[in-house]
Amino acid sequence: MPMPKLFQGKLALPVIASPMFIVSYPELVVAECKAGIVGTFPSLNARPIELLDQWLGQVTEELAAYAAANPDKPVAPFGVNLIVHKSNGRLMDDLALVVKHKVPLVITSVGAPTQIVEAVHSYGGLVFHDVTNVKHAKKALEAGVDGLILVCAGAGGHAGTLSPFALLPEVRAFFDGPIVLAGSMSSGAAIRAAEVMGADFAYMGTRFIATAEANASPAYKQMIVDGAAADIVYTPVFSGIPGNYLAHSVIANGIDPSQISAAVGKPNVSDWDNPSKKAWKDIWSAGQGIGTIHDVPTVQELVDRLAAEYRAAAERPVFG
Repeated sequence: MPMPKLFQGKLALPVIASPMFIVSYPELVVAECKAGIVGTFPSLNARPIELLDQWLGQVTEELAAYAAANPDKPVAPFGVNLIVHKSNGRLMDDLALVVKHKVPLVITSVGAPTQIVEAVHSYGGLVFHDVTNVKHAKKALEAGVDGLILVCAGAGGHAGTLSPFALLPEVRAFFDGPIVLAGSMSSGAAIRAAEVMGADFAYMGTRFIATAEANASPAYKQMIVDGAAADIVYTPVFSGIPGNYLAHSVIANGIDPSQISAAVGKPNVSDWDNPSKKAWKDIWSAGQGIGTIHDVPTVQELVDRLAAEYRAAAERPVFG
């Protein structure tokens, strides 16, 4: 399927930077879009809700001004993540602001996105939905979403357990629209590999935590730089949904990762919306791709590097 019109001529790379709680603030999103990849943030990062109105106006105006001043550069659209779980008491107010500002891309998570789809389509926006299995993919398509984000094993934050080699072809068998692939991607070669497998975009989060513009503490960034895949723990304990976290941040909070219960709790958005909760403030998420992250560049420096790696991978012979 052709690239959706929203993205045509506006991307330096087929990458969507994932919305990360606390980490993805306007400075990071704007830098990502200016560099030519889609920048996104969770609406719940803006507290109180009045700040969301301000952020949406700020991002929209900054990108429009930059695009006008740099007509020769690809300036990507931005997106907002809405948690559609019933425990999110802000959802409809956040959605009203998304509609007011005509946010180009809305990423929905943890619930049925039917109401969101109708509202976003009313002004011509697109809705992509996070899924971890075929069942949820089909339900999202029934709700009318425009694209699917396949959150596979190894992705940072809330993640599934299926290999991309299993989930992507199963979904492609019944959906020919935009697919975004997530899970352990931190290089330009991984972006190219996602395309070869049949995805339209790579979904990258952890790699952008370790950038100058990310709203993450120096200790968080350094833990990613120093870490490897073996330093990731997968558990539902901290939010009620299985996710990947930095084991050393768990240990720093007095918890033995080997003793964490595997019991699945109930998702609680009130926890996600409270930065004082240790589950989100002091226990840090990251994906299994951290083993190839060795520095903290600016977003532009990182995207330039990813683009060079992507081109090199595309030129590599298939055999020998």
